[in-house]
Amino acid sequence: MFTLDRWMGLMPDYYRDIREFEELMKTLGEEARLLEIEKERLLNNQFVLSSDEGAIKRRETELGIQSDPKQESLDFRKKRIINRYSTKPPFTIRYLQERLDYLIGRGRANASVDPQDFVLKVRTKINDASVFREVEHTVHSIKPANLVYHQETSLQDGIGIVEHIYMTPIRRLTKLGSWKVGRTPFAERGKEVLVK
Repeated sequence: MFTLDRWMGLMPDYYRDIREFEELMKTLGEEARLLEIEKERLLNNQFVLSSDEGAIKRRETELGIQSDPKQESLDFRKKRIINRYSTKPPFTIRYLQERLDYLIGRGRANASVDPQDFVLKVRTKINDASVFREVEHTVHSIKPANLVYHQETSLQDGIGIVEHIYMTPIRRLTKLGSWKVGRTPFAERGKEVLVK
């Protein structure tokens, strides 16, 4: 990085004591500092993992990815771009399993092929829609045309059911034929009681 003394050292001697040239060299030093920052940013944006938001957006546009920055983290968006760049042949079941492990984590997806029925089964444990869409895109880009893709999602959640029985006694206030409509209520409802 150039300092003011270094910039002034590049000037001929007869410009060194002129105030305008000193100010010009200070400005040039600030421009050189900003240039260094931009060079560093440009170098970082050459690689997906060190890219900033703008470079990630540009790569997503190139790959035809419609992202939602409000719902998808920058880390996931980088991972998705790396996944799209690295889905190149040879495509094997082992390769698909490695891609799934990379995307959602080891042990959260299982890919298997039924060669008799030509069915590719992928069982996943995903509860994030954007990750699910990326897994689906990956499978469709890797699977051969002669296999049918069958998705099995297995989220393990428990549902608890509790049963209660309540009883409400109703006391009839009228007798058949003696009810005066609008004057006396037909029945009176008692307090609700828990039976079981």
